[in-house]
Amino acid sequence: STAKLFARNGATVVIADVQTELGTAVAKEIIGPAAAAATFVYCDVSKESDVERAVDAAVAAHGRLDVLFSNAGVTGDVATGHQILTTSGQDLKKVFDVNVMGGFYCAKHAARVMVPRRRGVILFTASVVTETYGYFAHPYTASKHALVGLMRNLCVELGPHGVRVNAVSLLGVPTPMALAAAGGMDRKSFQDYNSDKACLKNAVLEVEDIAQAALYLASDESQFVSGLNLMVDGGYNLRSA
Repeated sequence: STAKLFARNGATVVIADVQTELGTAVAKEIIGPAAAAATFVYCDVSKESDVERAVDAAVAAHGRLDVLFSNAGVTGDVATGHQILTTSGQDLKKVFDVNVMGGFYCAKHAARVMVPRRRGVILFTASVVTETYGYFAHPYTASKHALVGLMRNLCVELGPHGVRVNAVSLLGVPTPMALAAAGGMDRKSFQDYNSDKACLKNAVLEVEDIAQAALYLASDESQFVSGLNLMVDGGYNLRSA
């Protein structure tokens, strides 16, 4: 949804992901109606060499990198991760390799090409668990807190170079990964469950809402916004604080 929305608003999009078939298909869809070029490159964000290659490919194809949206993430073993005694170090490492190290590598190589131009936007997907506690597995929760800490540190470091750094934190949206983490819950039940927890009523959180938040933070509409962890959760974090 984010890639499509960015393209509809004039962006030239490079999708970098481990899901080659899906990424290629989405890129082809964007090329059609969006009137903006989109390409796919394979990238495992847990490997720095892959991230470096993806950034270099974007710059080589388009001359510059204006926005990097670090959106890759995994939940880990939700069944065992709620209790410290059943959480394995292996699962913790798996989650951190993607969620934290992946974000770190993306930011590092985005900064490498943005700082010389003194302009750019780095954006992370965090989570409502950065403002709530005890509701989700330890590896995932810890990884998202680490990501927000990284975002804020980068805001201070990169701000003098004209690079803005922000995060979007969301309540549950019915993506395949989220539905699987919820034990295979169907889409409507998942949305009803999360809507019930939010303060805001008469609205249902959709993936398009996250895309709109990302578009705002990536655009010049937020030109003086940096260091923000934007909560897109219908006020849920305030109710559970």
